[in-house]
Amino acid sequence: MSDLLAAESATIGEPLINISIFGCFVLITLVITFRASRSNKSAADYYAAGRNISGTQNGLAIAGDYLSAASFLGITGAIAVYGYDGFLYSIGFLVAWLVALLLVAELMRNTARYTMADVLAFRMRQRPVRMAAAISTLVISLFYLLAQMAGAGGLVTLLLGVTGEAAQAVVVTTVGALMIFYVLVGGMRGTTYVQIIKATLLIFGAFVMTVWVLGKYGFNLSALLGGAQENAVEGRNVLAPGAQYGATDTSKLDFVSLGLALVLGTAGLPHVLMRFYTVPTAKDARRSVVWAIWLIGIFYLFSLVIGYGAGALVGPETILGAPGAVNAAAPLLAFELGGTVLLGIIAGVAFATILAVVAGLTITASASFAHDVYASVIKKGQVTGSGEVHVARITAVVIGAVSIGLGILALQAGINIAFLVALAFAVAASANLPTILYTLFWNKFTTQGALWSIYGGLIACVGLILFSPVVSGAPVNPVTGKSPSLIQDVDFAWFPLNNPGLVSIPLSFFLGWLGTKLSKERPDELKNAELEVRAFTGIGAEKAVAH
Repeated sequence: MSDLLAAESATIGEPLINISIFGCFVLITLVITFRASRSNKSAADYYAAGRNISGTQNGLAIAGDYLSAASFLGITGAIAVYGYDGFLYSIGFLVAWLVALLLVAELMRNTARYTMADVLAFRMRQRPVRMAAAISTLVISLFYLLAQMAGAGGLVTLLLGVTGEAAQAVVVTTVGALMIFYVLVGGMRGTTYVQIIKATLLIFGAFVMTVWVLGKYGFNLSALLGGAQENAVEGRNVLAPGAQYGATDTSKLDFVSLGLALVLGTAGLPHVLMRFYTVPTAKDARRSVVWAIWLIGIFYLFSLVIGYGAGALVGPETILGAPGAVNAAAPLLAFELGGTVLLGIIAGVAFATILAVVAGLTITASASFAHDVYASVIKKGQVTGSGEVHVARITAVVIGAVSIGLGILALQAGINIAFLVALAFAVAASANLPTILYTLFWNKFTTQGALWSIYGGLIACVGLILFSPVVSGAPVNPVTGKSPSLIQDVDFAWFPLNNPGLVSIPLSFFLGWLGTKLSKERPDELKNAELEVRAFTGIGAEKAVAH
């Protein structure tokens, strides 16, 4: 590793070769996006790829959407630095799909056209619930985009060897602008194809690195784990729980909160829910989730080997000292194994990962605003499909610009992007999941209950995050010399947990129940019956669900 980060250099490998391989991936995805854009002739094409994506294709696309920079860069880094506790992210992310499969996949596909709000608006007052759902979707998407932008910026910074906060800001801005362009041109169909190719490349790349790492240790997993422990931070046992979450009672509660958010958050993520609307039947929705579970599970097994391999072969101190800090583990391991060429390929795959996820998030957020707020609330349904798509594209630019700014802050703070994504899961589990479950399974649920649940969960979750160590007051990392908080040199944190799910998720369920009980609204029994039939049989699922 002596030549890995020579002197004060902030790059690894040859920047020219790195950027050439990186450019090839960009060109390939550009061609795919332009070809897909020819089929975007209606709002259904732009939002849901015309609902003609097969279950297998959608399963690959879901895996491509879900295996984000957090999975590849963040979790790998967390395992390399913290070992066992880092792998707990993988377990939470994977188990969450059982909730999505059993409770929401088929039912959401049968009851909505483009967005989560379609389900709520079916039997509740349309304007207030669509507005609430749109606000929730935008907030969740921004949290998720924040993580992806930070990951993209850290990755390209590492490849090009740029230093200084201004240079990193330029990198994040450039990468963000490129990603927005993909969304404006390709729509959901282009995004789906990019996600399929990216999932295939990512899983194959992870497989190659896994075999390579195991080969270094004679395909002896015990020897690999022993090497990781030998190279671990002094006094840290990376083979046992507690390195990150077991030191204090607060950290143990933080882990419970994190696990709750991860397991329940997936079923409420807007960009995951939107993927269910791209398939023609409920059977395809189920098939797509089964495919996703298998692919994601296999990948997380690979990430375990890659993470411990990075800890053993690169070392946590080198990882934390590189641009992007903990998120640099996978690229650094790739360079250690296969030099510049493997580094360029893995970095290109990682960037394609970020690109596909950001495209899906941006389409979801822009569709929610254009479909739920502009078309349904502002224009009251009096707008053409092309006009709605035009507003969605404008929204995509605005969302992209905001996420670029927040991504710059996250990159410069060196926050683990797997952790940032966990915050998005907490918001989704707090604001969306209780409302979705109540709407699908409780006939007495009312508009007031939905609003209290969405706004209460959202405000509680985001508010607690703002006053947590995530934003300010976290102790300075002795390796990087910086606090991992978004805002440096200030401390207005009073909530001790980094993830608020333990408080905000039960609160949202309670508020949904309380709001319904205190409401004077009488549920429409006919609408309830129609929604139930549609959800469980699929009859009438192709019709517009807004009323």
